[in-house]
Amino acid sequence: MNRYPTILTIAGSDSGGGAGIQADLKTIGALGGYGTSAITALTAQNTLGVRAIFPVPGEFLNEQLLAVLEDIKVDAVKIGMIGTVENAMVITDIIERFKPGFVVIDPVMASSSGTKLSTAEIISVFWEKLFPIADLVTPNLDEAKLLLGREIDSLETMQEAASEMITKGCRAVLLKGGHMVSETLFDVLAQKDQEVLVFESAFIASRNLHGTGCTLSSAIATFMAQGNSLPEAIIFAKEYISNAIEAGRTARTGNGNGPLNHFFDPVPLRAMF
Repeated sequence: MNRYPTILTIAGSDSGGGAGIQADLKTIGALGGYGTSAITALTAQNTLGVRAIFPVPGEFLNEQLLAVLEDIKVDAVKIGMIGTVENAMVITDIIERFKPGFVVIDPVMASSSGTKLSTAEIISVFWEKLFPIADLVTPNLDEAKLLLGREIDSLETMQEAASEMITKGCRAVLLKGGHMVSETLFDVLAQKDQEVLVFESAFIASRNLHGTGCTLSSAIATFMAQGNSLPEAIIFAKEYISNAIEAGRTARTGNGNGPLNHFFDPVPLRAMF
């Protein structure tokens, strides 16, 4: 029997709809994937920021994950906001048990408005538990600074930082340079025993950038689930997110940092396997 390319997103819920589980499922659906989910935390937030966070108990997160993975074949997993150390341990155990084909971790530590969503203890868990089970880690500059405890303020230091993360145990790292505002933006891909690759994209002026990290990692997971190589998946995902930013830059949703237009050119869901 044929089945859909299936992606599991493990992340927090954004009540404003721009990031987290909501952005992940919009992205997966827009790119022709079948999205499943497990929620790690509930957040009360909108375009202006995060008001409150309610972590999901680890026992219930475990039940969500088992419900999906014991029934549905998952081709790729995207992991976003963890919420608690307990949840990180649950996720690690589940990934090691079910061994999905591709795992990308977007190490969410702060919202776009700057609200911290994790602790120093969770940073330690990222390095010791989560990063070793990931095929790709996608930190932005602020997250990489926290993870490495160093300044990153140029393309050269981005390449050094991504390579350092490989040395510290990551299999592959896509260090995103969108916070380093200039006419040309750079993302850096480092992989074990391979040459560091640099991806360029044009800066798009927009007030609607909420959920860009969630969107990119979910897009990469979706393109990997559809059978692309990692460099191809990153190129396709970057093209998608640039178009989503451009398509949504003039819309007004709320009074702050609004969402992308995920559905500017949706792809039909088709069975592939």
